[in-house]
Amino acid sequence: MLQPPHSSLQVADVPPQRVPDRDQDAPWHTEAVCRRDEAGLFFAPSKEPTAARLSREEAAKRVCARCPVMVECREHALLQPEPYGVWGGLTAAERRVVLARRRRREMELKKTARGTIAAAG
Repeated sequence: MLQPPHSSLQVADVPPQRVPDRDQDAPWHTEAVCRRDEAGLFFAPSKEPTAARLSREEAAKRVCARCPVMVECREHALLQPEPYGVWGGLTAAERRVVLARRRRREMELKKTARGTIAAAG
């Protein structure tokens, strides 16, 4: 079986451990629901047919939807940026869209700030 990219970084490869109360010093992924699920659900096998990919991604998103650290996972994937797999309920393509929107928003804010400074000067 082929290993997905970054397999050494996947939280799904770590044996499940349940922490009763969230320890703020513990890494966010210690509470990730995907630690108990099949890693293959979150990463595409090679040459996966489109219908199978969409079905697998929806199943992965359902796992993410019930995860207490979904937001932390999503931000991790956006900041890295993780190029493959479902992270924080978003596919790689969806994360690219989010990142593009963030870049546009940052550019607009910088442009607005420059205009405000120029008007004040």
